[in-house]
Parts: sequence; structure tokens; C-alpha cells
Amino acid sequence: MKLGKWSGFAALTLATGVLLSGCAGAAQSPAASDTLNIATLTVPQSLDPINATGSNVPFFQAVYDTLIRRQANGDFTPMLATKWEYNADNTQLTLTLRDDVKFHDGTPFNAEAVKANIDRFRASTGADSKGLKNVSEVTVVDPTHVTIALSAPDPSLLFRLSDSAGLMANPAAFANPDSLKTTPDGTGPYDLDKSKTVIGTKWVYDRDAKYWGDKLPYQTLTLSVFDNENAIVNGLKTGQIDTALLQSADQRAAAKQDAQLKIQDSNVDVQSIILFDRAGAMVPALSDARVRQALNYAIDRDTMLKQIRQGLGVTTSQMFGTDTLGYDKSLDNYYTHDPKKAKELLAEAGYANGFDLTLPRMAAIVDDALAASLKADFAAVGVKLTWQDVDQATALKQIFTDKGFPGLVLSLGQPANDWLMISSQLQPGSFNIFGYTDPEATALITKIQHESVADSKADAQALNKHIVEQGWFIPFYRQTYALVTDGSVNVTQQSGMAVPSIYNYTPAK
Repeated sequence: MKLGKWSGFAALTLATGVLLSGCAGAAQSPAASDTLNIATLTVPQSLDPINATGSNVPFFQAVYDTLIRRQANGDFTPMLATKWEYNADNTQLTLTLRDDVKFHDGTPFNAEAVKANIDRFRASTGADSKGLKNVSEVTVVDPTHVTIALSAPDPSLLFRLSDSAGLMANPAAFANPDSLKTTPDGTGPYDLDKSKTVIGTKWVYDRDAKYWGDKLPYQTLTLSVFDNENAIVNGLKTGQIDTALLQSADQRAAAKQDAQLKIQDSNVDVQSIILFDRAGAMVPALSDARVRQALNYAIDRDTMLKQIRQGLGVTTSQMFGTDTLGYDKSLDNYYTHDPKKAKELLAEAGYANGFDLTLPRMAAIVDDALAASLKADFAAVGVKLTWQDVDQATALKQIFTDKGFPGLVLSLGQPANDWLMISSQLQPGSFNIFGYTDPEATALITKIQHESVADSKADAQALNKHIVEQGWFIPFYRQTYALVTDGSVNVTQQSGMAVPSIYNYTPAK
């Protein structure tokens, strides 16, 4: 799956990787440059912040600052907001703002601008707009203070204000709804160079000489969009590109052949079958936890990883990411490949002769090898899996709007923030489109929502264990991707993002 291609599906994340060099050799690293060239498969819909999501956020970070800065390790630090404080029951967040910042056209940044941006973002149809569903009102206290009232506590709010929802644009541009699409106006470290930018292919940003904060080390930032990773690898080898994230195992291998290229491996997405129909409305068998458990025991994760991903990944039975409080390493191996146990569970549930299961197939996500592997593993326990091809252009409507299938194979990001995972994957909505829940899950989710993050670890792990035991999902593995540089750049991976923040790049010494 191309990063950003299905940005409405997921906000992709990564775990911290280990720096690996390419094959040893005598090649000299290229000289550091004042221009950073990043290659990507992501195409932003526009440069209006309401369209920022997932792996396209770097396009926006260049021109828009966020209210809160999220460091590479996930810590929150001041940016446009110098401090923040919740009330006693975490239903109101008060932000203190900088008083010395101006938008690129000279308009002062203040609390009125914050209110205008947040109100506009949550009223939009952007992919991340639902992330502010608990925001009930934004109130301007004075030019440097604003309060955000919540209808219910939202443990992911600080994360969201450091991400797409926190990007601050000049409200003066809101009168012309199309202006920000190609002419961004923020307070960020760069300005878009429209004379060198080719929308859809290359975005070029020049350092803003009047930027209020610390200057980034590169005078010019270029984000170039490619439609295949082979071209990206060739660009890295020839010095046209400084850095890129590669998902393909084959292209990672190709990059590793060049001694000059440096590779950091990171386990980013978890690939799985998301079972929407846990109540059995479309496929009655799926309402029985024993059936969902049987499907988990049926698949051969180790063989899938070896043959489909060339071993690049880590098999897992859980959806919580390694950076979350709810992660429990022991749950990675909760389900082993055990066809005999799968058959026993199916028989106990009254499906000794199996049942039929139809899932949608998008070739960009489910290739021939994965489709054949799952079909064979399910057939071995008596479950007939039928793939129904869906066109990429209409897939969102068929799957999420029309609710035409009981489940979906997808690579989902693993957010570092527990509540971000819970609200998008477990609560009714984004990836729980049939709205399924059960009393234990509901009780744990409610408890986590109302307690402090520091107190939520035990409950998050209990919730994780519960959904694994109940077979809410059928995870395969966390896929290992490759963050590659040409040797002229040092890059630190970003917790909670598949691609690094623009603040994480420095010239190699």
C-alpha cells in the first residue's frame, strides 16, 4: 500500500529502528547540501491544513507550525503554545500562546486565529476532522489564551494538536476557500516557492527569513512525488534524492546493494484482517468468538512473513503498537498456526463444515501471494474465502459507506498514543463501521477515557488482551520498512508517524 494513498484509512506509525549501513565499501558519502530532497509516494490533496493527514503531514509542516510540537520520541513541547493545562476532570484545556508570531503576510497570530482554525478544522470533511469530535467549544480568553472545552475527555487531544488539527493557517485566507490549496499562508519555517513547484510532482519550499523560531538546517526543502519505488531507489543511487521511506522488500534489497546508502529498518504498519461484522449481521458465524479465534489459529503467520515479506517484519496477534502503554509483548504470539485447534473451535461453535466468507480485494493492498495464502489457510480448516475485486476509485464507498463486506485486509498504522488507537479502531466509527462492542470492552474504554494517561497502562493492557482473546482482528505481522538516506543526511525516526517530521533531518557530519 502506498503511504498516503489510503490516508483516509489510517494514520501510519513506526517504532524506533536501528541504524544499519549498506554493504561495506570505499565509497565516500556525498557532501552535505543546503537543500534537502525527500522522495515520497504520497500526493497531498491540497495544501489547505484541513486536508492534512498521516504521511502527507510533512508537506504542511514546512509552512504551518502546530500549536504543540511533538518530538521524535513522542514527547510534547511548546511551539505556538508555550504551555497548556487541563482542568480537574480533563474536559477543558487552556493554552497559553506566543505573542511574537506573525503569519507570512504579516498578520499577527493570536487566540482568535486559534479559534478560527480549530472551528474550521472540526467543521470540515477532512480525513482527520473527526479527531476533534469531542471538542464542544473554543473560547478566546484574551489574545494569548484560549480554552478548548470537551464534551468528554479526549486523551489524544495533545497528540492531535501536535498533528493535523494543530496546524495554524492565516484566517484571512478563509474567505477564499480555494486560496490555501495552492497558496499556503502559515507561520512555519518555509514559504512555498510557486515558481519551482509543480503541483502533483514536486513541492519546493524556501526558508522564511523572518521565521520566529530556530532556523532549520536546510535553506531549501523539496518534496518529490513518485509513482513507484524503483524510481526512488534509482534517484537515491544517483544523488537526485537524499532520503525516502521504502515499503517494498525488493526495493529495500536493491537499496542495500549500494554501499553509500544508509538504511534504518522500522516496523511500521500491522497488516491484518479487520473484522467489521463481529455481531454476525452479514456472516452469522462471525458473531461467535470461537469462530474468530479459529480464523486466527488457521493462518500461518511465519510462512506468510517469510514468503510474502521475505522475512521483513514481526509476526503478531495484537493491534496495539509497540510504543503504546497497552502493548504486551506476550500477545504477539497469542495465536500460533494450529489448524487442528481451529477445526475444534469451529465444531464447538456449530460450524464443523465451515462457512463462506467474502472479502474485498484491492490489488494495491492484497497481492496474489497474500490472497492465495489466506485462501489456502482458511480452506484447510473448512472456511471458503472468496475474494471480490473492488476498484480503488469506489472502494471507500463500497466498504465504508455502503458497508458491503464483513471485513477488510488492510495495513494499519500503529499510533504511539493509546487513545488514538482506541478511538479509531475500537470505538464505533472509522474502523469499527458496524459499531460492535461488548460490555467488558466498553467498561475498559470508558475507564481509560476518564483516567490520567499515567494511570491507564493496566487498563489499556487489559483491553488489549480482551480484544485479542475475543478475536476482534486477525493480525498477521508488523511490516518492516526501510528509511533510506544517501549518506549526506542524518534522520531520526518519528514515533507515531511512518515518515519523519521535517524537524528530524540534519546534514551528516
